[in-house]
Amino acid sequence: MELWLVRHGETLWNREGRLLGWTDLPLTPLGEAQARALRGKLPPLPAYSSDLRRALRTAELAGFQAVATPALREIHFGLLEGASWEGLEPLYKEAMLRFQGFAPPGGEALEAFQERVFGFLESLKTPAVLFTHGGVVRAALRALGEDGLIPLGSAVALDWPHRVLDHFQP
Repeated sequence: MELWLVRHGETLWNREGRLLGWTDLPLTPLGEAQARALRGKLPPLPAYSSDLRRALRTAELAGFQAVATPALREIHFGLLEGASWEGLEPLYKEAMLRFQGFAPPGGEALEAFQERVFGFLESLKTPAVLFTHGGVVRAALRALGEDGLIPLGSAVALDWPHRVLDHFQP
């Protein structure tokens, strides 16, 4: 099934290199411009969005009326929320880079995050555009044999659950 996963535009914490999970930050002016650049470039499909405002606003500026969906939220970083990547303990950095065994204190274990995300993806019955976060996109890509983050304000098209079709950056 065709799914377009769109990573939200830039926030202040993205710019500062800080972990951003469930903290509900707005887009920066650059993030709003990134979202507007998507307008007219994504297929006219039903849309869903993380219920966090950076994803909802990206959907709105891209020209979509998205259904707010908590299952599309980023991983909950718990006590690590807002921590700088540079100051993060090596143990956490390594687990995040490997995308295995990550369990932030007071947050959401990677396995629970993946169950939440994949449960939603598997529940979809028709092609859709999903406005979401870097971790969600990375989890989907890894499930299809790729790894890595896509840039802020960009998208990836999937034939879920079979293969990656294309990477899109306006």
